Amino acid sequence: MKVVIFYEKPGCCTNAKQKAALREAGCSVIERDILHNGMSESDLASFFVNLPVEKWFNMSAPQIKNAEINPKTLDAATAMALLMQNPILIRRPLMIISKRKLCGFNQWFVQRLLKTELSAKVPIYCTHLEIETSAIAK
Repeated sequence: MKVVIFYEKPGCCTNAKQKAALREAGCSVIERDILHNGMSESDLASFFVNLPVEKWFNMSAPQIKNAEINPKTLDAATAMALLMQNPILIRRPLMIISKRKLCGFNQWFVQRLLKTELSAKVPIYCTHLEIETSAIAK
């Protein structure tokens, strides 16, 4: 049985659908609250390897939707400080599958890591936008 550590915003229905698909595929899902994750900056940064700064952010977060924060204009240090201060800004889910850390739900890559198909197309982001394969942290 594959174990998936799944950092989510409790109550998020998109995250609930993602977890349900993982469980249906036979995974054991260990849920963690992304808002109270207890991660250090280096722990959090390890999910963002090879991702541009703007991909670190939940584009549905109120501060981003209201144009209070523009992730495209931030350097890595400023972005990390914002994410550490306000975890609702973190793009979710963060997952650990087979020692790989992922930011966002890329169904193709998740299936590849699990070596199994998910039963249906799973929503991958709160706005239900497609996320390209480059969103995979190595």
